[in-house]
Amino acid sequence: MYKIKQILEDFIVKEITNTELKDSGNYTYFILKKKNYTTERAVSAIAHYLKTDRKNIGYAGSKDKNAITEQMISIKGFNKIKDIELKDIELIYKGRGDERLSLGDLKGNEFVITVRNLSKEKIKINSKTLSIPNYFDEQRFSKNNAEIGKSVLKKDFKKAVDLILEDSSEKTSGFEKDVKEHISRLPNDFIGAIKKVPKKIRMMYVHAFQSLMFNKTISEIIMLKEKEYKKVDYSNGFFVFPKKEIKNAKIPIIGFGTEFKNNKLRDISLKILEEEGIKLRDFIIRGMPELASEGNERDMFVIAEDIKTKVEKDELNKDKKKCIISFKLPKGSYATIVIKKIFNDNNSDLFACTKIVTTKKLLKKKDL
Repeated sequence: MYKIKQILEDFIVKEITNTELKDSGNYTYFILKKKNYTTERAVSAIAHYLKTDRKNIGYAGSKDKNAITEQMISIKGFNKIKDIELKDIELIYKGRGDERLSLGDLKGNEFVITVRNLSKEKIKINSKTLSIPNYFDEQRFSKNNAEIGKSVLKKDFKKAVDLILEDSSEKTSGFEKDVKEHISRLPNDFIGAIKKVPKKIRMMYVHAFQSLMFNKTISEIIMLKEKEYKKVDYSNGFFVFPKKEIKNAKIPIIGFGTEFKNNKLRDISLKILEEEGIKLRDFIIRGMPELASEGNERDMFVIAEDIKTKVEKDELNKDKKKCIISFKLPKGSYATIVIKKIFNDNNSDLFACTKIVTTKKLLKKKDL
């Protein structure tokens, strides 16, 4: 089976920014180069180092810990900064401006990924662009995130607390102690215990469940429309990749305000929710109204652009090859889905379509 992220250098991410740079302004923009840090942890370390409030630093996108990444950050109240003495963190001055960077303030990301442990001499890709199902990948879910979100929506707050305490990931370890202490003092106050988790992370639980429902929805659509497809397992089920092209569409990320564009899409989405024991109104959470989620939309497919590959000897795996593949993706899309699309468990070549459909038209009832 192929391997990715065998070493940090195997996964390189560079943000494609749309930030306007000036000679003056209240904010200074830097390229943050990092490894072994999540973006939030790196930014917190920088704030501590500069002795400034964390709120004075903004960024446009969260980048993986297990990678070498470059992204733009904004810092208020600082001019050029000399070499920052933090391990695995580097800041490069880019300019000034008037706006604090916020999540979403970017065009996309460029990736250079080394895929190892391959048997093939060549990896054939017939186009410089490739249509990719716009799934949320493993990074979105962690160990229990979607299940915690589901429990909150079902108002099973005890189960949500149990899952939070069970999850030993980096995202929960900092507040796990507070949750435990609250339950030890007030054994039946599960809502109070959950509120010990920072709001941003509590919202992440709900979003993780919504992301899982989105994944299942587009998988169902693909299986409904196409006879030939490939299933690839992941921790929350399986992804479905079609062998032929399918028209793009806006698919709901389900919430209490979701309005469906056609009856077939509604039937698919609500059936998936029903299997989870969830209704649309459950996204209004009376015990924690701040977590109510109206819903959104997301493209069913995105385009990976400027695809380039190079196959070499794999120095880390005896008698194997490695493929260095680079490409660009829109913001919010997952490079690991591109890898899953191209490489299957038997290290086979590309099995997907080569003709790209970029239409933004919604699926009509007849299309589904």
